[in-house]
Amino acid sequence: MNLSHRQRIEACLTASPLDRVPVMLWRHFPVDDQDPLRLAQATVQFQKQFDFDAVKVTPASSFCVKDWGAEDVWKGASEGTREYIKHPIQKAEDWLKLTVLDPTAGWLGKQLVCLEAIRSELGEETPIIQTIFNPLTQAKNLASRDKVLMWMRKYPEAFKQGLRTITETTIRFIEAARKTGIDGIFYAVQHAQYGVMSEEEYREFGLKYDVEVLAAAKPFWFNMLHLHGEDVMFDLFVDLPVQAINWHDQETPPSLEEAKGKFKGAVCGGLLRYTAMVLGTPEEIIAQARRAIEATQGERFILGTGCVVPITAPYGNILAARKSVEIA
Repeated sequence: MNLSHRQRIEACLTASPLDRVPVMLWRHFPVDDQDPLRLAQATVQFQKQFDFDAVKVTPASSFCVKDWGAEDVWKGASEGTREYIKHPIQKAEDWLKLTVLDPTAGWLGKQLVCLEAIRSELGEETPIIQTIFNPLTQAKNLASRDKVLMWMRKYPEAFKQGLRTITETTIRFIEAARKTGIDGIFYAVQHAQYGVMSEEEYREFGLKYDVEVLAAAKPFWFNMLHLHGEDVMFDLFVDLPVQAINWHDQETPPSLEEAKGKFKGAVCGGLLRYTAMVLGTPEEIIAQARRAIEATQGERFILGTGCVVPITAPYGNILAARKSVEIA
């Protein structure tokens, strides 16, 4: 049995027989991510170099908030992320001034061009999923990491109106992205951490809008949820319409085995981003991958890292992660 990338991911999601465990790693492409065709080319070359089972398209987080006035710069972060230097939300009424964006114009439109180019290059047999930051994360990037919770708690009604505008814009972008032929979304959630806010707060200001956005993504066949950070509210998300969940499984609960007992879809993880992918050796990475495969019995499991692979990860380590699933 020799499955295509698409067939392998489909089989994994349904716990069907596999020729091997699927694997996917993703990274940022700083500087290149400021031009849609350069980002597309960088993404395609990364895929052609390593031949992963799915491609996660990783634009700068600002792609969805620049048209509201956010500004960011590249300063050399090891994850490949940019730093925000301008936050358009400076007073409570600024949340009310946000308007629903046209998904075919501005930076959102550029990202559609990127997706079309990637699909054209890679064809139908390689699944492609587009990063979508949830409304609360976009609000953080509009208001700053330090102040977003203040706005949420002090001016909840204005904040919710801003979330409503962000949610509607995000839904429209997903609907437009479907026309490019992608296979799903990588839905990034950053605030569902018990050390950041209470579960009640997340239900009110996060989950409510997540449900709406993921409903718009339901026609896709491969949606992956990413729960960022530590002590994540995993149980809040197990019944949402996603086919896979990715989180920092090697650093925070639940374990891969525990997660499979809670969630009916596939779990994605197994590799430490820094300890293994950046600072480890190929042999250590292969051993870590084998432990994760054994722990999950190789079923409903996609080998990956808990978040983006740092841009400082050595070539040989990425190759070792890719080859680890082919070792009997």
